[in-house]
Amino acid sequence: MGTFAALLIVVTAVVVDFFWLDVDRKRWGWMKNWTRFQKVLFFSAFLVVSILIYAGLSLEYI
Repeated sequence: MGTFAALLIVVTAVVVDFFWLDVDRKRWGWMKNWTRFQKVLFFSAFLVVSILIYAGLSLEYI
């Protein structure tokens, strides 16, 4: 449950920042010319890398 909660917090923070907090597109503006597929690919890769990093750092405790 702890692993799922940590990953959910990370994903929720990124999604909230992308869709709600960054209304001026100052942080995510470099993606403005990307297609929807490229954005989905980027966020999918971000999610996979986040999971791998979290799992790698917690491997000692699992």
